[in-house]
Amino acid sequence: FCQEVKIFRALILGELERGQSQFQALCFITRLHRNEIIPSESMAKLRQKNPRTVRQAEEVRGLEHLSMDVAVNFSKGAQLSSHIHNVCAEAKEAIYTREEDVKFWLEKGVDGSMFEVLPQTSDLPDLQRCKLRADRWKPCICSYSLSIEWYPCMLKYCKSRDAGGKVSSYKCGIRSCQKGYTFDYYVPQKQLCLWDEDT
Repeated sequence: FCQEVKIFRALILGELERGQSQFQALCFITRLHRNEIIPSESMAKLRQKNPRTVRQAEEVRGLEHLSMDVAVNFSKGAQLSSHIHNVCAEAKEAIYTREEDVKFWLEKGVDGSMFEVLPQTSDLPDLQRCKLRADRWKPCICSYSLSIEWYPCMLKYCKSRDAGGKVSSYKCGIRSCQKGYTFDYYVPQKQLCLWDEDT
């Protein structure tokens, strides 16, 4: 958390009849802004009633579209976050981040050698989106979407009145949110992005 890192891991089941392996893993790493999620200390103090209940998010936050234009070296990633080693172990060759987040981490003293800028449309003029690419063995820009259906995004405050009539507020619960993300990133061949096809 000292580097303010947020990690998304996706496991995509392969389609064996299309020559894919059992599953494909992806990791997307972005900067975690301090107001995005509740501090763990606050969560530990708030006991959850009915923990087995399937919950619905109280607030739906807008879709975030992120262009992941930098690859992260798995073996060097531990200095960015110790969690990368465990969370992204199956995605060693498919860990992505954004240039703007890299700039932030470099200012915090992270070693820049773990990052590699990926080819862009300006580098490869015929680089297309994977869903438009006919040849499965050519490079393209892949798109992957995911939705976090429920996460603790804010603290709730309740008001109480003391005997003298003075009103004060106190933490009394957690507000939950839902959020969707779409990640665009370079792949060396469309075969690595077969879900992003028009059917």
